[in-house]
Amino acid sequence: MHNEILTIGKITIHGYGLMIGIGFLVAVLVGMYRAKKKGMNQEAILDIAIYCILAGFLGGKLLYVIVEWKRFIDSPWAVLGSSGFVVYGGIITGVLTGYIYTRIKKISFVKYFDLVMPEIAIAQGFGRIGCFLAGCCYGRPTDSWLGVVFPPEALAPSGVKLLPTQLFMSAGDFLIALILILYSRKNKIDGNIGAGYLILYGVGRFGIEFLRNDSRGSVGVLSTSQFISLFIVAIGIGLVVWNVMRTRKQESVETKKKAK
Repeated sequence: MHNEILTIGKITIHGYGLMIGIGFLVAVLVGMYRAKKKGMNQEAILDIAIYCILAGFLGGKLLYVIVEWKRFIDSPWAVLGSSGFVVYGGIITGVLTGYIYTRIKKISFVKYFDLVMPEIAIAQGFGRIGCFLAGCCYGRPTDSWLGVVFPPEALAPSGVKLLPTQLFMSAGDFLIALILILYSRKNKIDGNIGAGYLILYGVGRFGIEFLRNDSRGSVGVLSTSQFISLFIVAIGIGLVVWNVMRTRKQESVETKKKAK
């Protein structure tokens, strides 16, 4: 919960940025290792990681501006210069960027989508630790032994015990990555790993929003992220159904060819 990790002269290493960097590095290394085992292009993984993280930051900030539109109108530089991001904006623009890249390179989007999404969860897990160090994305006040009191310099309110929702989300992200990697060893339907990420993350994010207490916009009785989660989960379920139907159709065609 201390964001300033190390200061050397005028240079200060912040925990949030450090965790983002570590998460990116670990995700790339894991992705390249898994790509090699599957006989896929390791260079493509590095390219996708670089392009998608850049697009992800832009998308995350763009959606944050939309959520904080009234504050942005009053003080645009305060919003743009803040550390605020909306993860879903990053996920959406990151996936779109990956799709465009695979189309340009003429490689299978679905296969790389499956390969990359567990690593995205890993990167998010480290990023949420960074959130904890900075004090953003904090939870509701609590008397539980789980409560954490943030220091005055943190983004979270100080002097009161708060649920460490950042760590809950981090643990959830790492768990999603583990589940998807283990499932990928048995999965025979292309696209289901990526779809699984959308479902698991969407459900988890919808639930954790009930425990958060920071300002993040709303749509009716739902937070902005809960509202988006409904669509993300629906898309994930739709993709699973489509993937299964597509695979069965391909298998049927192949069976008919062999019968001839």
